[in-house]
Amino acid sequence: MEETTMNNLKHNFILICSALLMLGLSMVAEAAQKNVVGHWTFEPGEELKDLTGNFVDITLKGAEVKGGQLDVGSGKWAIASGYSGPKIAEKTMVSWASLDDLDVQAGSILTIDRISVDEFDAMVFGERQSHRWMAGSSFFRRTQDPAPGFEEKKTGELIQMAYTYEDSGGNAHITLYRNGEVFGDYTQGALATWEKDDAEVFFGIRHGNTGGGPGNLDAHIEEARIYGEVLSQAEIKKLRVGGESVTSRDKLAISWAAIKAE
Repeated sequence: MEETTMNNLKHNFILICSALLMLGLSMVAEAAQKNVVGHWTFEPGEELKDLTGNFVDITLKGAEVKGGQLDVGSGKWAIASGYSGPKIAEKTMVSWASLDDLDVQAGSILTIDRISVDEFDAMVFGERQSHRWMAGSSFFRRTQDPAPGFEEKKTGELIQMAYTYEDSGGNAHITLYRNGEVFGDYTQGALATWEKDDAEVFFGIRHGNTGGGPGNLDAHIEEARIYGEVLSQAEIKKLRVGGESVTSRDKLAISWAAIKAE
């Protein structure tokens, strides 16, 4: 009898500790995720979905989703025109992609634009400098040719691109990263903002509307995210493809079920 009581106490103690651990880790996971305002993985079952639910489903304009990647090319692009999330001001745009043809240029792997007016920020390849990245923007308001910059010379290589936009007295301080390393850093133009019901994203073309727009890009886009905050270089280096697709809460729910089954 005494042994049975001790076993029950031990089991209950384990359950309580596990529950507290799950609660704590879940709160950490929520804190890490709360500033993601757009997240696209193109995986089966969620090919066209923004996992945050803030942007409407993607409409393919010739682009295709294959094997968990968005395939864009000359005349092939995609758009998600509609947004119901919080105001976007300071931000970090992140995309993992592999370029298929370096000579198809002036397009973007990720653009955020207003629906009502031409006001965009974009991760542009090869518009002003051949084979080089820049932060595209409306009328080049927030655009400089990055120094030292980076010239792409290989196709088929999965790379991580990240641009941060920080409020510097009302102006935009922009830092550009390739695989976690800075290749451009400057302050120029007013920091742009996007409100609920007046934001859309593009993949492939530089900017535009549902009817199309300028620029092309030949690439496979593995994943894209927009954070409503400025990530540090250390944080950007820690980002991984699929790293936030399944939250700690999801994984812990499975563990909790297993514990209860015992």
